[in-house]
Amino acid sequence: MAELSNRLDWFSESTIRKMTRIADQYGAINLSQGFPDFDPPKDILNSLKEVAEKGPHQYEITWGSKIFREKLAEKQKKFMRIEINPEENIVVTCGSTEAMMVSMMAVCNPGDKVIVFSPFYENYVADTILSGAEPVYVALKPPSFGFDKEELRRAFEQNPKALILCNPSNPVGKVFTRDELLYIASLAEEFDTFVITDEVYEHIVFPPNEHIYFASLPGMFDRTISCSSLSKTYSITGWRLGYVLGNKKIIDNCKKVHDFLTVGAAAPLQKAVIPGLEFGDDYYEDLINKYDKKRDLFLNGLDKIGLKYFKPEGAYYVLVDISEFGAKDDISFCEYLTRDIGVAAVPGSSFFKEDVNNYIRLHFAKKDETLKEALKRLERLKVSK
Repeated sequence: MAELSNRLDWFSESTIRKMTRIADQYGAINLSQGFPDFDPPKDILNSLKEVAEKGPHQYEITWGSKIFREKLAEKQKKFMRIEINPEENIVVTCGSTEAMMVSMMAVCNPGDKVIVFSPFYENYVADTILSGAEPVYVALKPPSFGFDKEELRRAFEQNPKALILCNPSNPVGKVFTRDELLYIASLAEEFDTFVITDEVYEHIVFPPNEHIYFASLPGMFDRTISCSSLSKTYSITGWRLGYVLGNKKIIDNCKKVHDFLTVGAAAPLQKAVIPGLEFGDDYYEDLINKYDKKRDLFLNGLDKIGLKYFKPEGAYYVLVDISEFGAKDDISFCEYLTRDIGVAAVPGSSFFKEDVNNYIRLHFAKKDETLKEALKRLERLKVSK
């Protein structure tokens, strides 16, 4: 057999998706892969029923149906406070996963460098390598997971083509402050660097923290490629509806990449989700309140058990410190946790460039009864440690 592509030697299969399979194998509560176990809003489900009968069921415009892009542009204009042309500034993708890959391939050439904050969502490094680029890592330092300005400047001095910014951050739930974002913006302008943002948790930010869209900062729209999806906002992770938002020149390139990667996102789902894009402020306020209560429920439970963690400012993940359990490493601990305790987590080492193996990631995007049962099972850690 001829030699296979060697670019895949740099990474393995998704650890997160692997943990879901292990959770299924042992019948564990899956707090690893970040999807809810509750239904999407009823208005969206009712719309889906109607679309199932009336369609559309054939290809839509490659870069997204007209009505979807128009409604998305209206929604994002309201929250981002910038002008968005649905014909020029948006590409609809198969989830934010494709949005990130499209963005990387649209701006990066083989041999380019891309700054990646560590810890990071695992796809970012894979996207960088698949694009033929080279990751340059900058540490986010606990407990606040802020960055060292001089370290970031040194990374920019390597003349990267882009920086990837996940805000709110997965896996630690960090929400970047305005001062942090303005510093990144100043370096991006100084070194003529693109900023590719992953903002899928844009509407899950806990007060008093505030989500600031990088593209809305002074002078940043033309060098920002904003990626997001509807998965987390409307609890429809399986629908795979994402998008790239940017200036016309960038989006024209993204359209080409997207066209030959996937042709287009699912036409019936683009139509079915329209009621969600028309929701008023009360929906987003209720969303934050719901997740804020789930966060409190889950963290209070972890406190009672005595587990140490970093309190998330946004998103729905919790990074838990397992140092006191004396585990050989986080991978074997997660296997034990899934098999013997009945709760699935993600080994923290899959998110770090640094040699870190004393963290696991849990999430709280579950029904209250699911979280309570998970906490009940985790109480066995208190006894066994």
